[in-house]
Amino acid sequence: MQMNEPEAHFGTTPARRETGAVILDLKNISLSFGGVKALTDISFDVRQHEIRAIIGPNGAGKSSMLNVINGVYRPQQGEIVYRGEVRRNMDCHAAAKSGIARTFQNIALFKGMTVLDNIMTGRNLKMTSNFLMQALYWGPARREEIAHRIKAEEIIDFLEIQAIRKTPVGRLPYGLQKRVELGRALAAEPEILLLDEPMAGMNVEEKQDMCRFILDVNDQFGTTIVLIEHDMGVVMDISDRVVVLDYGKKIGDGTPDEVRGNQDVINAYLGVGC
Repeated sequence: MQMNEPEAHFGTTPARRETGAVILDLKNISLSFGGVKALTDISFDVRQHEIRAIIGPNGAGKSSMLNVINGVYRPQQGEIVYRGEVRRNMDCHAAAKSGIARTFQNIALFKGMTVLDNIMTGRNLKMTSNFLMQALYWGPARREEIAHRIKAEEIIDFLEIQAIRKTPVGRLPYGLQKRVELGRALAAEPEILLLDEPMAGMNVEEKQDMCRFILDVNDQFGTTIVLIEHDMGVVMDISDRVVVLDYGKKIGDGTPDEVRGNQDVINAYLGVGC
């Protein structure tokens, strides 16, 4: 028995995409909160320029794994190797500075600020002028902000949201807010982009648009993408490889076709009795 998935196709065949060397290697990661084991001895890697999906039932540990990757959580066991360097004490700031950006399952935007200003916040780590120069908007600070605004406008054009660039984010429908959050993450020019359920709550048309943008980010910018997604149609259409978690343990890892035929994965999604 195969996992059910929608008939709609959301992307191109991932086999056409060429991936590079391993850029991120997670080795024997274990994470506990008191007596609760969120992740147990999980290992997998991510290659340059690939789209790597993490799937699993609710409570499987998917978001915890993303939080480990970008330094929100520090695992009790295991190690993270990023660009060939072991990162033992990575925190969120260090992860962002090293080229790892993140979107969240629940939208985390500044609702009273415009689309442009929200995307500009993603450029903060790229800014070098001090607070006084920024406050006076003088000299190098002025030139720097103009350059960053040009980058932000390029992202707005890329995401096709020119018409709402001056609109406060809180007034936008859910699907557009998700697109703005993607834009803010892209503003940091990440090498690895972590997407936590980027299509949750979207209708089919919105999902198709988001899939197109994710594929374009991967293709045009060369960004490596790690995403959590529940829609199996999306996962099977756009991913190069898929790792499957269940109750904090890895039960599958491979190409979409390999994962789709994995009996442990089928049991986790549909029940052993199926």
